[in-house]
Amino acid sequence: MTAERKRDTREKILLGGIVIRAGLSKADRAFLLGGFIELAKLTPGSAEHKRLCDIGEDAFKATSLDGIPSHIEEAAE
Repeated sequence: MTAERKRDTREKILLGGIVIRAGLSKADRAFLLGGFIELAKLTPGSAEHKRLCDIGEDAFKATSLDGIPSHIEEAAE
């Protein structure tokens, strides 16, 4: 396996882990893609971008997913 393929595979695994961490592993793929497309439209450094980064940073620090809304947790089960 080339170094570039290894790097690409690692990136995909990490991104998949984020989806799982967010409780969205069973969410509809179109829903996820639509959400990601909307997120990509945010201006880095904007208030909304910062707000979402803060939520994500807190979630990475948490040892559990207690902060995830219940409707998302239920969809993941």
